[in-house]
Amino acid sequence: MEINSKQKYDQAFIESLTLGPEQLSQDVAYNQTESWDSIGHMSLIAALETAFNISMDVNDITSLSSYSKGMEILKKYGIQF
Repeated sequence: MEINSKQKYDQAFIESLTLGPEQLSQDVAYNQTESWDSIGHMSLIAALETAFNISMDVNDITSLSSYSKGMEILKKYGIQF
């Protein structure tokens, strides 16, 4: 069974930031979620780039500051949620 974009996106957050599925919400944000520090951020970017087979530009990498902002950014790369 193929997983959809939202499932891939959620999985990248859960694995990169070592979150339980119950911790994942629109409120997850950089420096407000314990594991989302600079190292967690680069791990998350790598996971998203791998999951969606994209290469994000520097502005998008630095702008990805929350769960919802990430979805907005990935739409620019043709990812549909």
